[in-house]
Amino acid sequence: MRIGTLNFIPDRSRPGLTTTAIGAVDLQGAGGNWATVGRRSSGGRRVRRQREKRKGKSEGLRIGTLNIGTMTGKGRELTDMMKRRKVDILCVQKTRWKGSKARSTGAGFKLFYYGVDSKRNGVGVVLKEEFGRNVLEVKRVSDRVMSLKLEIEGVMLNVVSGYAPQVGCELEEKERFWSELDEVIENIPTGERVVMGADLNGHVGEGNTGDEEVMGKFGVKERNLEGQMVVDFAKRMDMAVVKTYFQKREEHRVTYKSGGRNTQVDYILCRRGNLKEISDCKLIVGESVARQHRMVVCRMTLMVSKKKRSEIEIEKKTKWWKLKKEECCEDFRQKLRQALCNGYERTHSHMGFLQLRLISF
Repeated sequence: MRIGTLNFIPDRSRPGLTTTAIGAVDLQGAGGNWATVGRRSSGGRRVRRQREKRKGKSEGLRIGTLNIGTMTGKGRELTDMMKRRKVDILCVQKTRWKGSKARSTGAGFKLFYYGVDSKRNGVGVVLKEEFGRNVLEVKRVSDRVMSLKLEIEGVMLNVVSGYAPQVGCELEEKERFWSELDEVIENIPTGERVVMGADLNGHVGEGNTGDEEVMGKFGVKERNLEGQMVVDFAKRMDMAVVKTYFQKREEHRVTYKSGGRNTQVDYILCRRGNLKEISDCKLIVGESVARQHRMVVCRMTLMVSKKKRSEIEIEKKTKWWKLKKEECCEDFRQKLRQALCNGYERTHSHMGFLQLRLISF
């Protein structure tokens, strides 16, 4: 080996790293020194900043959904969980609160809810206080469907909370729910983001043969009739079932546990075009706010496009240095005299008018 040259020798003990033999001229002693180094990232700090500047600003959000069973006596417990788990927006179902209001739940969170009966159904959306101030519109469609429109750094985000009828309910009630949900999504402009957190009471099943455009293959067990309704809705509205795209252990796919039944009925959906903005979707285990259901949370990054220079109002700069030229200076004097004379004439005519009014009075 020649001294002063750099030879790369693969290090099998640490995958992804290379071992470098550095000559004595470069570091320590004539015998050289063996050091293990990682691959250097392309571009320095300045280059990375320039790349981020070109891409525009990004806003990270954690959005979740949970069938809470009832909101009575759980407001503070729910917000404590959201704060601890760093959840910014949470869709809740089965609130069992009557009325259509917005109220603080403590710890800097605000709940928008709607319900008809205090014994069944009811939906809502819990927001962090900073996002609560950005709410532009609230649509309370029924005690099973409601939506909020937020503006976050210039990006319009629509959050929809839904609670589908259970398997034993009548077909007419189920069709009414899907019809209301269709209408809500159809009325949202295509350029706006949509995230829906819902308890859809259906099993989309494992695998995605024939439905690759709307779901992944990481579901649970077999699909049932209600699960087929979920898939059909996603196809109609060009949406994606987010949870099924992320591979997790089977224990972390189950959103509902009761009496030995382990199923997946709680979902987060988004528009297919915005699926690339979601980097992860997982269950939160070990929480006792809801007895049977587990909270599903996804991590979403909103890419905020920079405004073009033409869209920004730029104040014109006064170029005082041009007065050094005699031609510009003379032109400036003439325009100034003209402006002062016009102002003088207008002022005197106004004063004369006031004098006439005073005399006549």
